[in-house]
Amino acid sequence: MNAVRRSNELGHAEHGWLDSFHSLSFADYQDPAHMGFGPLRVINEDRVQPGRGFGSHGHRDMEIISYVLEGGLAHGDSLGNGSVIRPGDVQRMSAGTGVVHSEYNASDKAAVHFLQIWIEPSVRGAAPSYEEKRFEDATKRGQWRLIASSDGRDGSVRIQQDASLFVTRLEKGDSLARDIAPGRRAYVHVIRGEARVNSTALGAGDALKVLDEREVRIDEAHAADLLLFDLP
Repeated sequence: MNAVRRSNELGHAEHGWLDSFHSLSFADYQDPAHMGFGPLRVINEDRVQPGRGFGSHGHRDMEIISYVLEGGLAHGDSLGNGSVIRPGDVQRMSAGTGVVHSEYNASDKAAVHFLQIWIEPSVRGAAPSYEEKRFEDATKRGQWRLIASSDGRDGSVRIQQDASLFVTRLEKGDSLARDIAPGRRAYVHVIRGEARVNSTALGAGDALKVLDEREVRIDEAHAADLLLFDLP
C-alpha cells in the first residue's frame, strides 16, 4: 500500500516570526488520519525570521532531530550544550526524563529554514542526551546516506528506537532503490525538487507512506533531496 500525503494538505501555522507546515498532527493542528506513522510522530518544516525563535521550553520521552536546510539554528539546553547548526549538520536530542532547550535563528538578517522531526523512543524514562554530526553533500549524492539509527552505525547519530533515517540528493535522470524488510514500513518525504516514488509523482513537501511493499524505488528525479524513514 502506498498512501500519498500532499503538501497542500498539510497543517499550517503562520505566527509572523514563524511559518510552519506540519506533515503530522502537531499543536493546534490535529487530524485523526495523520497522528503519526509507526513511531514517527512529527515532521515540521519551519522558517524562522531573523533574530527570532523558540524560547526555553521542555520535552520528555522523545527523540528530536533537527535538519537545517538554509541558515543557522542556535541551540542551547539544560544539559549545557550550545551551538549553531547549519546545512549539512544533524542534531539529535533525546529528551528522556526531561530537558529544557531553546532554538533561535542565529542570524539577524536572513531566515533559517529547517526540518524538525520527532520519533517516539522505544524506552521511556532514559537519561537525556545530545549529539550533533555533520554529513557532507558528497556523501548524499546518488546514494542513501544514513544519518540516524538505533546503533549509530556508519557514523549516524544514535536514536532510542528501531528506526533508520536516510537522506539522498538526486539529479535529473537518477534512480535509487532500497529494500524494505518484511513487517516494516517506510515513509518518504521530499525536501526539495521532484521525483517519482513507487510510481507516484511527488514534489517538494509531499510524502509517501509505504506499507506491505518490498522496496522503495525512486525514479525520474529532478534536483531532488529526499528523506527515507525505515520504521517498525
